[in-house]
Amino acid sequence: MYSEETTYRIRIIGLVQGVGFRPFIVLLAKQFKLFGTVDNRNDGVIININCSSDISKEFVKQIQKQAPRASVIENIEIKEVPFMGFSDFTIVHSTNNAIKDEITEVSPDIAVCENCLQDIKAQPKRINYPLTNCTHCGPRFTIIKDLPYDRPFTTMLDFTLCKSCLVEYTNVLDRRFHAQPIACVDCGPSYTFKSIDGKIESIELILENTARLLENGETIALKGIGGFNLICNANSQEAVTKLRNSKHRDGKPIAVMFRNMETLEKYAFANNAEKEALESWRKPIVLLKAINKLPQSISVGFNSIGAVLPYMPFHYLLFEYCKLDSLVLTSANLSGEPIIISNESAAEAFLPKIAAIVSYNRDIHNRVDDSVAMVINNKLRLIRRSRGFVPSPIRLGMQVDGILAVGAELVNTFCIGRTNQGIVSQHIGDLKNAETLEFFEESINRFKHLYKFEPKYIACDLHPDYLSSQYALRQDIQVIRVQHHHAHMASCMMENQLDERVIGIIMDGTGLGTDGEIWGGEFLIGDLSSFDRFAHFKYIPLPGGDKVTKEPWRTAVSYLYSAYGKEFAELNIPFVKNLDKTKTSFILEMIHKNINSPLSSSAGRLFDAVSAILNVCTESSFHAEAPMRLEDIIEDENNSEFYPYEISNGIIDFNQMIKALVDDIICQLPISLISTKFHNTVMQIIIEVCNQMRAKYKINKVVLSGGSFQNVYLSKKLEDKLSAIDFEVFVQSKIPANDGGLSLGQLGIAAKVLEEKRRKGE
Repeated sequence: MYSEETTYRIRIIGLVQGVGFRPFIVLLAKQFKLFGTVDNRNDGVIININCSSDISKEFVKQIQKQAPRASVIENIEIKEVPFMGFSDFTIVHSTNNAIKDEITEVSPDIAVCENCLQDIKAQPKRINYPLTNCTHCGPRFTIIKDLPYDRPFTTMLDFTLCKSCLVEYTNVLDRRFHAQPIACVDCGPSYTFKSIDGKIESIELILENTARLLENGETIALKGIGGFNLICNANSQEAVTKLRNSKHRDGKPIAVMFRNMETLEKYAFANNAEKEALESWRKPIVLLKAINKLPQSISVGFNSIGAVLPYMPFHYLLFEYCKLDSLVLTSANLSGEPIIISNESAAEAFLPKIAAIVSYNRDIHNRVDDSVAMVINNKLRLIRRSRGFVPSPIRLGMQVDGILAVGAELVNTFCIGRTNQGIVSQHIGDLKNAETLEFFEESINRFKHLYKFEPKYIACDLHPDYLSSQYALRQDIQVIRVQHHHAHMASCMMENQLDERVIGIIMDGTGLGTDGEIWGGEFLIGDLSSFDRFAHFKYIPLPGGDKVTKEPWRTAVSYLYSAYGKEFAELNIPFVKNLDKTKTSFILEMIHKNINSPLSSSAGRLFDAVSAILNVCTESSFHAEAPMRLEDIIEDENNSEFYPYEISNGIIDFNQMIKALVDDIICQLPISLISTKFHNTVMQIIIEVCNQMRAKYKINKVVLSGGSFQNVYLSKKLEDKLSAIDFEVFVQSKIPANDGGLSLGQLGIAAKVLEEKRRKGE
């Protein structure tokens, strides 16, 4: 014990609640032989300790060094306060007597920890108990209904703790102290196996029957943390095809769960950064380069695998009972609809199309899909932000309180502003689907309730037909309309806490521009409050409007017609030879007469067109298939050749590139090389225009955003090349570069617009 009559107050801000932080502090204080208190408040964890200045600094140092694995320390404040005499170190009952408007950070769901995995092997009341958890792991966001995060405000309310669990729950030195989902075989939720033949409730029999069916090529619907998954033998073409048929999903690649890292590395290459992501407590699906082909129906021709490691106790137990080393793991939903979360809905949707439903009787309150990520330049980039990441806030360099941003229409998320935090929702999906739109509105209401949030302002996309925009306009509060690509630029700025003029390179598929046309290949100069369009890809007609996203051959015809006129029909290339002459004639008439042929500067549509011209993908079975396949065929990443192009008065014309590319096809150059040269051309254009913008505006900071920057080849090489010529390059990691990150950008722009109005006294 230290005798100094000095008290230091330590405030820790970040993800420090629901992750075992208070027991950790108690144990650390006992190691230091300190007296004091630790207290959960809505503005963080507050520690009061009696000690010297040197000891307080060393104590803080060890907090940072030894903090629980799922905690995220954003900031630590330490200051001397009037002396308080303590005779022990204790946990103070949670309180909300904190800084006004500060809120408790809600923990994402955490993958099962090693200690709990040991418990299901050795602890009698948890032997083979597949819902074992502790303060360091288990469900969090998916079960919470209200704050504070206490058991009565979760879906564990109906499960009364047994005497043994209550002892653990109330013992500050126990790993399960105040673990709200704490349970065991005697008092917790239980699993059920349901098939057309009846029910099984013994966990050992459930595991045996599930393993047997999987080994026999059957599909199982398994209740995960945030919703149901469909699983089957990943090494059986027949089994995977059967699974796809059950959810009406033919084309899109599906993820694979591997028994362990050793098994995974037999099928895919993972560098250190990718391994770190795979083995982290968040356990996302990570896109990896394939080295040993699984059945064609897994990755549908791509040279990559969406890989994930087990993250629930049931996953580990199943692999012990099952001889298989890899299982398909995909969301249990009918194509386009949200992931199913109720036991009844799963049975209704999939029985008897599949062999069985394996579920448990704890409700999922907040549905979440698996998160999906990739690693570029050794930095994790999220493609879909959900389980393990949501609802961790994005800490911002500005006040955004009271603003609701409702995002885009595809790959939707929304975002609420609380003080200087942007709290981005889980992945919602395509709002054109009625069930997904209902999920969107339900989730907004749940965030409003959970965070005691009532929006004063609402930000939405400029496009009036987006269902998210229509939702915004129905609310009886002030609406701030935000241009799509400005929001993309702002989303990257907000994540990186930039509040200044920057160069914004935005490459995506679609977004309504301020001139009423469809944008997507944009070079912007601006800040959070405004922007100017410095340059853009040349407008090209999109015959059929939205149809071009599923039929890239239409855009290919438009680009060829722009470059060659009607003579393109005589080109001696496979794509043109295979065109249906009647359909092509109709498409040309649509272009001539401007019938349902909106103009577009979209980078996504350019990638579509080149993919189709190369006969790589003329019709898409899922979103962005054509650009993905175009990137996938690249082989020589060291090749630096590019095609000619023209930039005049801020318009980037690709006619010369299209002609040179067609010449290469006629000369029978490998399409892998042609794809490489095309990607290099886009890269070269971006570098040239960035140099022009730096020379004119004396700005050196470049932000990259939009779905096209999920292209690993393009992003990796472009970032390297821009950095090599002394640009400061900013990218997105905490939120997706695609439309899933758009809501954060809308939030920032709305906050800046409101700030300027207040300053002007409007």
